Amino acid sequence: MSRNEILRLGSIRDVAHFKKHLESLRLDIPCDDVILRSEESPLRQPIIRDGINLGNRFAVQPMEGWDGTSDGNPSEHTLRRWQRFGRSGAKLIWGGEAVAVCHDGRANPNQLLAAPHTRAGLERLKLALIREHRDVAGSADGLLIGLQLTHSGRYSCPNQKGRPEPRILYRHPILDRRLNLPPDYPVLRDAEIEHIIEEFHRGAVLASELGFHFVDIKQCHGYLGHEFLSAHTRKGKYGGSFENRTRFLREVVQGIRAVAPGLQIGVRLSMFDLIPHRPDPALSLPGKPGPGIPENFRDLIPYRWGFGVSESDPRETDLTEPRRFLALLEELGIQLVNLTAGSPYYTPHIQRPALYPPSDGYQPPRDPLVDVARQMDVVHQLKQSFPGLVIVGTAYSYLQDFLPHVAQAAVRLGWVDSIGLGRMVLSYPEILSDVVEGRAFQHKLVCRTFSDCTTAPRNGLPSGCYPLDSYYKKSTMAELLKAAKARK
Repeated sequence: MSRNEILRLGSIRDVAHFKKHLESLRLDIPCDDVILRSEESPLRQPIIRDGINLGNRFAVQPMEGWDGTSDGNPSEHTLRRWQRFGRSGAKLIWGGEAVAVCHDGRANPNQLLAAPHTRAGLERLKLALIREHRDVAGSADGLLIGLQLTHSGRYSCPNQKGRPEPRILYRHPILDRRLNLPPDYPVLRDAEIEHIIEEFHRGAVLASELGFHFVDIKQCHGYLGHEFLSAHTRKGKYGGSFENRTRFLREVVQGIRAVAPGLQIGVRLSMFDLIPHRPDPALSLPGKPGPGIPENFRDLIPYRWGFGVSESDPRETDLTEPRRFLALLEELGIQLVNLTAGSPYYTPHIQRPALYPPSDGYQPPRDPLVDVARQMDVVHQLKQSFPGLVIVGTAYSYLQDFLPHVAQAAVRLGWVDSIGLGRMVLSYPEILSDVVEGRAFQHKLVCRTFSDCTTAPRNGLPSGCYPLDSYYKKSTMAELLKAAKARK
C-alpha cells in the first residue's frame, strides 16, 4: 500500500469521523466520544496492589536518546528529556530509557551505562524528574520510577557509530545476513552469559541504592533478553526448551532478589514477533523505499527463530508461549508487565506503527491503524487471561489527536491497566494530563509519526522530535539531520 493511499489521521475532523474510519477498516479499537475530566476520568484512577501504588494510568515508555557521553553518563540533552518525563504527569516511569549493564552491551557509543562512575549522573536524572513532577502534579505520591536494564546482544555497537559488534545467541538465517556475519561468527558461550547475568545483578544493586523503585529486565525488540526467548536452535542450558530459553530471566531475577531484596522487578516483553520485513524491491525507488514485505521464508518452515510466531506461517502470531511466559512471571512474583511487539530493526511497522518510515525502514505495508489494533487486541487477550498483572500497553502514539479517546476507553473497558507513551512524550509530554485536567489541547504538538526520532540516531545523532520540539528544530543537530536525509 502506498503511503498516499492511507488516510492521514490529522485530516480527520472529529471523533465521529474517526470511528467511521475505524469501521471502514473493520477494526475493533475502543473509542469514547466524550473525555471525562478530573476525578471522573478512568485515566485518573489509581492502581493499588501488593507493593504497587500508582497514582494514575499514564506511563512513560523507555525513550533512549543516543545522547549520553562516551563513558555512559547522561548529557544535558538526557537531563532535559527526563525533566519532560516528569512534566508529563505520568505516575509510572518505565525505565526512563535503556541503560546498558556493561560496555559491550551498549547499543551505541552514547547509551547510558550502569556503573560506579555513572552513579551520580543517574541519580541526577532521577532527582530532576521528581522535581519536575512535583512542580506540575503537586506531589510525588503514587509515582513509581524504574530503570530499564539491558544488554543489546545482536544489536550491540559500543565503540564506534556504524561499527556493530554483535553478541549473538544463535545463528539466524535472515538477521545474520543483514548484519553481514560470516558463517563462523561466534555465539555467546554459557560462561559469557553467566557473566552478563552477574552484570544485571550489579546494575540492580546500583538502581536500588539510588532509590529507583524497580528495574525492568528487558525482554523485547530483538535485544539479548528477547533473543533468548527465540533461541530454539541453541544447544545447552540456555536454548532449546521453554525452560532453557527462560533460564536467563529466572537467573537474573533470582540474583536480584538475593542482592537487592527490596527492589521490585518489571519486564517489558515483545509478546510476538513476525518474520523480518524489507522494502518491496518492485515498488522501491532511489531514496524512497517501497512498502514492507516479509522476507522469503519458504525454505525456513518450520520457522524456529521467533517468539510468539506460528511455526507454519511466521507472518502470523501464536500466543501459546507468550501465555506461558506471563504465567512464569506470576510464578516469579513479577506484577509489572509492559507489552510491546516485534523489533525496530526488522518489523518496525508492528513495533511502532507510523505513516512515515525512518531512513532505514520501509513504507507501511497497510494502514498503520491495523497494527495498532493488532497490538491492542493481543494485550486485551492477555489481560483477560492474567487479570492480576499490572499491564502497560503500547502503540498508542499513532492515534494522534484521538489517543485520549482510545486510551480512556481501553482503560475503562479493562483492556489494559496503563497507557504507555513513547514518541508522543518527545513532542507533547502533557497530552493525557492536559485532556484529563481540562486544559487546552495542543494540536500543534501532537506527534505525526514523521520518524525523525529514529532517523536521527540511525545517522549517529541524538534522538528527539525535530519537526515539533523547538529545542531540536532550531539546533545544529537539525541541520545535520537534514543533510543526512538529503544524502539518503
